[in-house]
Amino acid sequence: MELNKIENILEKYFQGETSIAEENELRDYFSSSNVAQHLEQYQPIFSYFSQVKQQKSTHELENLDQTDKAIPLQTKKQNVGWLSIAASVIVLLGIGTYFYTSEKTTTPVVAQSELGTYDNPEKAFAETQKALALLSNNVNVGIESVQYIKEYEQSKNKIFKQ
Repeated sequence: MELNKIENILEKYFQGETSIAEENELRDYFSSSNVAQHLEQYQPIFSYFSQVKQQKSTHELENLDQTDKAIPLQTKKQNVGWLSIAASVIVLLGIGTYFYTSEKTTTPVVAQSELGTYDNPEKAFAETQKALALLSNNVNVGIESVQYIKEYEQSKNKIFKQ
């Protein structure tokens, strides 16, 4: 009967539903020498808890004996204020360096009236015709591609309608 009770408590333990008294009962059972053979696999778990508890209590006793000899530890204070100021200075220096270097690398701005102007109207007309011809050629290439797409759509419709 006790074995069934231990198995039920063990099931409840792994589901997280045991009380302190039931956990103490499991610890007592697994620390004894008459553990059922099929439950021996759980014995290291509960023996570990017992060992840790004993180590903790002996460690506390040793610390109580040494309270007269204990050296007070000084905590290290962090200067968060100085750290935030230093971070701000670094960010400002980075931004300043970026603007200083980008200002030197930019090309001077040419006046808007100087862009695309010609003194000779015939030359301006010839350049305009060149630009429009280039644009027309590129548009025609695009239109030819659309014709291929239309042809593909028509053949696809013929195949899938049958």
